[in-house]
Amino acid sequence: MGNFLAGRVIAVTGAGRGIGRAVALAAAAEGAKVVVNDYGVAVDGASPTSEIAQAVVKEIEAAGGEAVAVADDISTMAGGQRVVDTAVRAHGRLDGVVCVAGILRERMLFNMTEEEWDPVVATHLKGTFTVFRAASAVMRAQRSGTLIGFTSGNHQGSVSQANYSAAKGGIISLVRSAALGLHKYGVTANAVAPVARTRMSANVPMELAEIGEPEDVAALVVYLLSERAAAQGITGQVYTIAGPKIAVWAQPRELRAAYAFDGWTPERIAEVLPGSVGVDPMRMLSELGAMEEAARRGGRPNA
Repeated sequence: MGNFLAGRVIAVTGAGRGIGRAVALAAAAEGAKVVVNDYGVAVDGASPTSEIAQAVVKEIEAAGGEAVAVADDISTMAGGQRVVDTAVRAHGRLDGVVCVAGILRERMLFNMTEEEWDPVVATHLKGTFTVFRAASAVMRAQRSGTLIGFTSGNHQGSVSQANYSAAKGGIISLVRSAALGLHKYGVTANAVAPVARTRMSANVPMELAEIGEPEDVAALVVYLLSERAAAQGITGQVYTIAGPKIAVWAQPRELRAAYAFDGWTPERIAEVLPGSVGVDPMRMLSELGAMEEAARRGGRPNA
């Protein structure tokens, strides 16, 4: 066992499988006391079971670490609060939360139902909020702590996962808001956009040229949870890790502007906008052909 997170208390949601499990195991191996949260559902959010989280606790304990399971639905306020309360009750503090939990319900936008939209947004976005909200209250009082949300490259947009993409984009804005609002209390917030082999990545309708393992992602998360990252002022950032590659995403900013101090009309905009302001090319559009071909080969839902 290492000591990168020695003495720290870390809660991880979606920690029963895949990246969440890898993060929980890595945090424990680096000396953290871990709260393992997992509702134990299938990829689509169905069939919850409490045994999934408990199995990871047993793995951590067998390796000499310390952990406790919370098999709760973090898409509810009560569920998110229980994850945080469990950490504080057991250890008196909470130094970091990592919100990995997520589900998929794939459909084209024009056919997507409310039943396919709501649970995905609730699990990813609201589930990050419920844990962040409860954790930030504790961390504000401590004047220290780290919030980590999980986003995706799909925040740029998706052909058949508008629900997932919208939630992942929302998580980035939530992380940046947390970074701004909690900075004066010594609390940091960052997002990770992983590319790794998991149950969810198996459903991506295109070949991923750059992809790694959950353990690669866990190494980055452990660093972001550490005192070293906090001391270096890392907050409000979005990082991708894909096997050997680590990348940082740009912060939102205006690219170009034009002014009409005597007022705008549709005609004036038609003259000025295409040449002076223009567009920022949508990179994903150039990949649609490959995505559609992959969807045809794999029988992915496209209607």
